[in-house]
Amino acid sequence: MKKILYLLCTASFVLSFTACSGGDDDNDGGTTPTPVVVNINKNVLSSGNSQRVIDLEFPHTKGGSNLVVSHFTSNGELNYSYEWDCTKKANRWSCYKMYKSNRTKNTSRYSVPYPSDDYYSKQYPTDPDLPSQYGWTAGRSTDPYWGSGYAHGHICPSADRLNSVESNYQTFYLTNMTPMNGTFNSGIWGTMEAQVRTWIDNAITNDTKNFGSDADTLYVCKGGTIDVSNQTLASIHGLTVPKYYYCALLMKNHEGYKAIGFWFEHKETSAGDLSPYVVNIDTLEQLTGLDFFCNLPDETENKVEGLALENVKKAWGM
Repeated sequence: MKKILYLLCTASFVLSFTACSGGDDDNDGGTTPTPVVVNINKNVLSSGNSQRVIDLEFPHTKGGSNLVVSHFTSNGELNYSYEWDCTKKANRWSCYKMYKSNRTKNTSRYSVPYPSDDYYSKQYPTDPDLPSQYGWTAGRSTDPYWGSGYAHGHICPSADRLNSVESNYQTFYLTNMTPMNGTFNSGIWGTMEAQVRTWIDNAITNDTKNFGSDADTLYVCKGGTIDVSNQTLASIHGLTVPKYYYCALLMKNHEGYKAIGFWFEHKETSAGDLSPYVVNIDTLEQLTGLDFFCNLPDETENKVEGLALENVKKAWGM
């Protein structure tokens, strides 16, 4: 399995480029150069870092003592990535892509027999790609979720990764978990996750049928608030329990880009209408302190993230 683990700095820079036309740039026969593309808040690459941090699903990384880990399957496909707070031993966010090939169902949800002697160590495995001193160890006495009163809440869901046994198994790593109220997890949060899958599946079907294209991609970033004390509920068994959960989505299709955010208070909430939880990305950034989709060119980013709320809902059929 290919693995990537790296530490990121957070300085900003301006990236500009000009698309090439035929011939040398200094002797192009008077052709008009392509307009400069500005990307001031783009993630910064430092020596030895993976190119994946400039993929569109990534928010601006915090850096410092936080680690970014990307999980790949054995065929080299990126499964999902996350940023880990090594001090709090907590996931800040997980991000990933959804598109035609990884929406093909080839397996079922990973599980092990319950009850069994080794259920507690096998159902939610230790992440092999995170240094052991920073994370949690699988097992009934070492996994802090057991007996905490909170469920192992997936951030990158198992149901979003049914394309292979390997990719599904990786979603059960303890580093992809967050302490969730069980009713919230199976209720409004689950409703949102199902809607996300419906959106990308419908987009793939409709665009392939009408335009002969299967290039539709949904970029997803999700997590809970752990950075500041007034956005956490408690610390139980060493777990930082978020007071809020969020989801940021960016859709790319034949028309271009559109984005939507969700903001949920972490409490018992059954399945229901998602409309009250919709925000635009600018608002979600203010609420979370995160900079989503920072790798988009600034002009595109500002346009899709600042769309008025009523227009966001309309664009997404809500």
